[in-house]
This record gives sequence, structure tokens and C-alpha cells, in this order.
Amino acid sequence: MKERIMGLLRELTPSSEATSPFVSTFHSLGVYILRRNGVSVGAPRNFSIFDKEDSLSLMKSAIKDLGLDPKQFQPAKMQSLISRYKGELIGCEEFAATAGEDFFPGTLSRIWNKYEEYLKEQKALDFSDLIYKTVVLLKTNKDVREYYQNLWQYIMIDEYQDTNKGQYEFAKILASKHKNICVIGDIDQCIYSWRGADFRNITKFERDYPDNVLVVLEENYRSTQTILEAAANIIEKNKMRKPKRLIAKKEKGAEISLFEAMNEQEEADFVAGKLKEIFSRAGGNEAEAAVLYRANYQSRAIEEACLKQGVSYHVLGTQFYKRKEVKDIFSFLRAAINPESMLDIKRIINVPPRGIGKVTILSHFSGKELPTGAREKVAVFLKLLGDIKKRMATDKLADIIRFIMAESGYQKFLEEGGDDDRERLENLKELVTIAGRYGHLSGEEAAEKMLEDAALMSDQDSMGKNEGAQPVRLMTVHSAKGLEFNNVFIVGLEDGLFPHSGFGDGGPEKEEEERRLFYVAVTRAKEKLFLSFSVSRTVFGAKQLNIPSRFLSDIPEHLMKLEGRDKKKDVIEYL
Repeated sequence: MKERIMGLLRELTPSSEATSPFVSTFHSLGVYILRRNGVSVGAPRNFSIFDKEDSLSLMKSAIKDLGLDPKQFQPAKMQSLISRYKGELIGCEEFAATAGEDFFPGTLSRIWNKYEEYLKEQKALDFSDLIYKTVVLLKTNKDVREYYQNLWQYIMIDEYQDTNKGQYEFAKILASKHKNICVIGDIDQCIYSWRGADFRNITKFERDYPDNVLVVLEENYRSTQTILEAAANIIEKNKMRKPKRLIAKKEKGAEISLFEAMNEQEEADFVAGKLKEIFSRAGGNEAEAAVLYRANYQSRAIEEACLKQGVSYHVLGTQFYKRKEVKDIFSFLRAAINPESMLDIKRIINVPPRGIGKVTILSHFSGKELPTGAREKVAVFLKLLGDIKKRMATDKLADIIRFIMAESGYQKFLEEGGDDDRERLENLKELVTIAGRYGHLSGEEAAEKMLEDAALMSDQDSMGKNEGAQPVRLMTVHSAKGLEFNNVFIVGLEDGLFPHSGFGDGGPEKEEEERRLFYVAVTRAKEKLFLSFSVSRTVFGAKQLNIPSRFLSDIPEHLMKLEGRDKKKDVIEYL
């Protein structure tokens, strides 16, 4: 953004007169202010910034040192709660004052206090502190507040619909003296409420700045008329939004393709086949394409189909077989088959947390005497590996993986976690589905074959990335925000999957965010849009019959054509 702004300024203003605006993210701006003025709010000039992994490690230490059970007070969940409170401008002391006598809030308060002690000892701030402490500083220190209000008399903010309460207050304080503030945002593209983003900030803006001037940017330079008409019909069903027209700069363009698959394999084969056609007849930017899905686990079938048909691809995020939870289950299988595989044992010895460290297990295997408590924990873990090994003589691989998930406590651990953990659980359910392919083999033979296939698939993928064709990008819709592609495939358009029913509470707000997410997915396409759904999908090893996504019926019939059929049908009747 800074490069583009400076390039435009050089065009508009003689270089001798050009000045450089301050361009940064909210968090970078927080660092800039705190480094210079933050001592009074506990931010020494040379403070370290702890990323999510660093702060999670500190949270684990806080829970452990308080003598609490990490199974009951999961570090990642505690970290997420504290981050959300800081985003709402609630600090440790404010939370403690309202925690009362209730067990969970009181315990969270103790954990938070210990966590803050550790941050202070290490002269560190976590990512949420960069906004929270800056707002506290600006509210409590008049001299600092007035200095920055005078330094930046004009403020512009992009992607305003993605701001949380802390960022809203941050901007409001800086702009409160001169009130020269310009924000760019679109309620229809607010898809990060799970991160604390609040699209209502746009409404609050109008309230706080009653003399505002509203400029509606309706002309779209990216997508064809067909794609924009579909998008407009989708998003207008939402009630919590500001109405707007979508005017296409481009011509009508191709119809939207809709494909009904019998199962996820047929859907993936259709996508890979179409990608192969696109890549064979076009080159350069014309061949750019993306496959978008609602949940990460959906990438697995697409990855396999692309490999089978020789389509070069790149997964944004982590490939299915390289995801942590999948590799954890693989380690349980390998350790059960080979109890001397120390790499696998060290990986899973405390997954999920069971109070056994790597030093403890190494001491056990080297023959050292362990304290009674540690010895008992190790015995329980080794018995689990033995039970997995026994089941390999009688059970199918899918049932063995279910057993590992249940008996290790991994499934319960993920079910009680946050949205990220629920997504990881979905990936493990997909692994159970994959294991069903090996039902004709004995448990141990099936496990070895699946581990071998997964390793070979990962190897094939790494070799394919450097081949000539521009790879197609596979990603979640959330990852695609801000990007654009000539050809876009949106897969898995089934009720329960997209709109997704597995995250958070339901209700109108949840459905409206899912609709905004679909709107964002559709408007990533510049020239051609492909939509697909599957009549059945295997979930956790069982066939599931699906209803097509309710969002599909919002697209007018005349904009779509059915793929793989002799004649066009009434899409509303079809759905």
C-alpha cells in the first residue's frame, strides 16, 4: 500500500513538494507510539513482541505454575479469551474487578494475572497489547494524546469493517481533535467476527461523526456483469447491511457453471478436469485460477484429483497430510507399530496435554527411576500404544483411528477448544474417511499403506510445484479475501458445509456472516465462476446425504448453466 500511495503522490505532486504520509497497520502504529511513549503503561522502550506461539508458551507456564489442570483450562482457549477481552479494551485488573466469586472467571483472572507477571518479567507485550496499551496510553496521557493528534491531522483507514472495538477507539482518539477522518469499508465483506471484527463500527462512525459525507463506490472493475448480478442477488438477502448497487465496468461475460456431483471424489475430478482444460488452452494470466472451500479438510480430495490429472497446484495454508493433528495421529500409529520410534513418541507424549514431558519419557527409556506420579502417567501412555497395537490385529483402520481419537482424549480436547480446534477436529474426521479406503487390509497393513501413500503424495506435491504451468491456488474463502482470479471454483456448496453449521452459535447473525462469506467468494472471480455441490459426502467414515446450499437458490436461473447435462433446467426447481 505504501508503494502504491507514494507512486500516486509522485505522479500528482512535484517531488520537491511531496511529503511522505505515515502508512502502517494498526499494530505497527501501536508499536511506533509505545516505543516512544509507553513506559507509563508498562511498555519499556526496548520491549519484545511475543507472537501467538510465544504467548501460548507463556500461558502454559502460567497454568502449570498455578497448579491448574491444562485439560480443564486449555492454554489455547485461555489465550483466545484474554486476547478477545483486550480487543474489547478490558484489561487484567478490570476483568478481576468483575470476575466475582464464580469459579471459572475467578480462575481465568488468576491465570491472566500470572501471565501478565511473566510478560512484565520478560519486558514483553503480546500482539493484543499493541492496541490495548496504546489506547490506554492515549486515554490517560494528555500530552501524548495531543502530540499525536497534532502530528496526524488527516487519518485514512482501509478495510474499516474489519476493525474491532480497540481499533475503533484508537482511531477515534487520534481523530477527535481535527475530525479529518476518511474510512473505507464494506459491511458486505465483514467475515472476521470470530477475530473480534465488528461491522457495526461503520454505523457507529456515522453516529460519532454526524457531519460525515458518504461516498458510495458502486462501479466494479474486476468482475463481469454476470458475476456481479449473482453477487448482488446473494447479498441483498441480508438485513444487517446498507443497500448498494453493483455496476460492472466489464461486459456480461460467461454464464456461471453449476455442477452436481454424486460424491466428493466426482466433484474433485470435475474441478481438476476443468482446470486441466483451462491450463491447456490458455497461458499467462488467462490461466490463473483458484479453488475456494469453506473448511480446510476439503482440500484433501482436490489435492488428490489434481495430482491424478497432472494439474500443478499450491495450497495456501498447510497441505492436508502436513497438518499438525494429522501428523499427530500418524505418530500414534507409527509408535504403536514401532515402540522404539522415539521421534513419534516425543511428538505425542503430551498430545493432548497429559503432564508428561519429553525429559520424563527419555528418562524412562534410558532406565532411570521415575517418581511415582510420572511413572504412572508413562504407564498409561504406553498401555494406550499397546491397546492400539492389539486393535490392529482385529479392527479396521478407520475404527482404530476413532479409537485413538477417543482413548487418547484428543477428540474431547478439540471439542472443548475454540474454532481453530473444531476445524482441526474436522480434519481428523476427514482422516477417518480416508482410512475407510483401506478397509480391505488388516489394521497394521492398512496403517502402513496409508502412511506410505501420504508420504508419497507429499513428495509428489513438492516435486510438482516447480513445473512449468502456473499452479492453481487452493485455499479457504477467508484466505482469498483481497485476491482475484480469472477463474474461480467454489466447492462444497451444501447446507451444513456452506453455510457452515459447525462453528459458534447459529441464528440470523451467523447466517448473515456465512452469506457475506459466500458473497466474498463469488466476487473473487473476474471472468468465469464455477459452483459445485455433492449429493453425498463421507464424513467421519459415514455417508452423508446433502441438501444444496440455500445460497444457490438466490442466484437467478438465467445466470447459470448446469454442467454435465444435455439441457438447461430450471435451477430453482432443481435445487
